[in-house]
Amino acid sequence: MSMIHELRPAKGSTKRRRRVARGIGSGMGKTATRGTKGQKARRQISPWFEGGQTPIHRRLPVKKGFRNINHKEFAIVNVVDLDKHFDGEVTPEAIARLGLTPGMKDGLKVLGVGETKKKLTVHAHHFSATAKVKIEAAGGTCVVIPTPGKTTPKKKVKGDGPAPAPATKTKKTKTAEKD
Repeated sequence: MSMIHELRPAKGSTKRRRRVARGIGSGMGKTATRGTKGQKARRQISPWFEGGQTPIHRRLPVKKGFRNINHKEFAIVNVVDLDKHFDGEVTPEAIARLGLTPGMKDGLKVLGVGETKKKLTVHAHHFSATAKVKIEAAGGTCVVIPTPGKTTPKKKVKGDGPAPAPATKTKKTKTAEKD
């Protein structure tokens, strides 16, 4: 058994601290391992400084692409969840009441993960191809609820509404000025 005063770290496991600018005998004197001349020798500069050229964080774009303003995000539910929780009719309101989706968002989409043995009438805004096949194979039906579309104002067609009054030019004549 060794005594506490005999404990030493394993050979090669520790390294001596580098002491710079302590004379030429240390091997790290004079320029203190900074080399000769230049900005790096004279002052402390940040490691990400690129010498004055436009830095990488400014050369690269912040974001790529864009967010489509017409993008629709649907709440999703799988066929296996419908089979587990429903008998007969399935509506988005019933799915929301059970808490199968966190929120309805822009509508409900049924995906085809899992199997169903029950005859279900499913009302949803969208169905994946596999979900539709699985529901109909079990004898059920898929009812598509129309999603509210984007309403845009109608373009004016020529001939709609009153015609604008024609522009008339009035010419000043010498006789008009005398009157």
